[in-house]
Amino acid sequence: MDLVIRNGRVFDPLNGVNGEVKDVFISGGKIAAKAQKNAKTIDASGKAVFPGGVDIHSHFAGAKVNMGRLFRPEDHLGNEIPARGKFRAGSGFIVPSTWATGYKYAEMGYTTVNEPAVPPLTAIHTHEEFIDTPIIDKLGLLLLGNNHQLIEYISKGEKEKATSLIAWMLSRTKTYGIKAANPGGTFAWGWGKNVKSLDDPVPYFEVTPAEIIKELIRINRELKLPHTVHLHTNNLGHPGNFETALKTMKFSPLHITHLQFSSYGGDSWKTFSSEAEKLARAVNGNKGISIDLGQVVYGDVTTMTADAPFEFGLSLINRQKWSNGDIENETSGGVVPYYYSRKSGVNSVQWTIGLELALRIKNPWQAFITTDNPNAGVFTHYPKIIAWLMSKKYRDQTMERSHKWASSRTGLGSLDRELTLEEIAIMTRAGPAKRLGLDLSLKEGNPANIAIYDISPEERDGKKIEKAFSSALYTIKDGKIVVKGGEVVDSSVGKTYYVSPEVTADIEEDIRKRFLYYTVNVGNYGVDMDYLPNPVEVKTNG
Repeated sequence: MDLVIRNGRVFDPLNGVNGEVKDVFISGGKIAAKAQKNAKTIDASGKAVFPGGVDIHSHFAGAKVNMGRLFRPEDHLGNEIPARGKFRAGSGFIVPSTWATGYKYAEMGYTTVNEPAVPPLTAIHTHEEFIDTPIIDKLGLLLLGNNHQLIEYISKGEKEKATSLIAWMLSRTKTYGIKAANPGGTFAWGWGKNVKSLDDPVPYFEVTPAEIIKELIRINRELKLPHTVHLHTNNLGHPGNFETALKTMKFSPLHITHLQFSSYGGDSWKTFSSEAEKLARAVNGNKGISIDLGQVVYGDVTTMTADAPFEFGLSLINRQKWSNGDIENETSGGVVPYYYSRKSGVNSVQWTIGLELALRIKNPWQAFITTDNPNAGVFTHYPKIIAWLMSKKYRDQTMERSHKWASSRTGLGSLDRELTLEEIAIMTRAGPAKRLGLDLSLKEGNPANIAIYDISPEERDGKKIEKAFSSALYTIKDGKIVVKGGEVVDSSVGKTYYVSPEVTADIEEDIRKRFLYYTVNVGNYGVDMDYLPNPVEVKTNG
């Protein structure tokens, strides 16, 4: 069905459209110059028309996400979840099921989501969950910063083999780019160790995290991958770690993920404080760096990360359930439940940091809204975060109910900035899409992914902002109306983006030797195209 969206205030930052009242035409599932005579009309007068939302960092599919679901049996109430007095397919509020994930993202107007941590050996599991997650388009980043074979190549200076290994693994797993979590540290965890700085050598190979990061950036550039290296910094989650993050920002280009967790001052939890101002200043001075927030939201969460030593440390603090898993010699990970309390001084400072980063970073094209779902909060809290950023009164109300450290050990209270709808459109759509190397704007010929919200540019009432972004009036996916009046009306399977860079060095023999120590042989490793029902290959020219 062709569609015409009439008289909406359109926010399409990639095409320089900022609140202009205009019509949007959809034909054949794509943005068009005009629509056919029999097109259905949607009256968007007084409403905001955005491109579909793009989440650059959300753990929503794969082995550790399933472990998080198993850790939270209390989170799953049979086969259905209550929502606004009705029932929806799927379950889970803290770690939503595949169906609930697709539905909830669509209800908020999101149409594309990146899974940022795919273990190579279990990539097929991730793709199976991609298939089972309705509506949204997906892509996944491959965990490569602690791969034994890659570190060996780096230690020997075998650059062409290192490049070809990553090209081979990306092609084999049908993933999209390079992710590194605590590079070198997770490798060291195999011997019960960790690294605490960029210059600490990993066991047995004397390769440092700094060398791993630099080599991954080189390989990313050589393969011409669409997204920059996606980095979870070393020393994450520890007081005083902002210094490591500052040093890491000297490497460029990089996307540094959930920066909130790497912005900590002090030398202990007793002296814990925010260093968001220093890190924001560093981002402002380096156009090659982008970040996402990892914004804390008070309440129950389930932490999960490939940074296994971090999760072990958290388990000692938390004294709750803890899961750890090594995945061959490729990566590892952990899962720990957690609760962010507004009565906790540390948690209250953590709550302020993500907001402070967003408000202090001058260029919204460099800072994107995330919660590191489900680590600092579930993605369904994005509307609340948007409300905090658009309304100083709303965030001040939350600060007043928080521990006194929120005002005494951070600079959030002194910031009067209130973000505009254009800035929100950049931080939740145009910015992450551009950083991922995808044009998901409302340009003619692009897929018609659109969200319509009942909000005006002048709105500063936090509750009204949160309500508007919680429930899109319409979500349109590839030209289909999938959400109407906040209710899902279509649950088609979305697309999967992937890359297939060229392998130039002869590494087949090295790989076969390595697989003598794997639980599967090389023929059973990877993902067939059958697991991508709607594949979209993004060319790399590598």
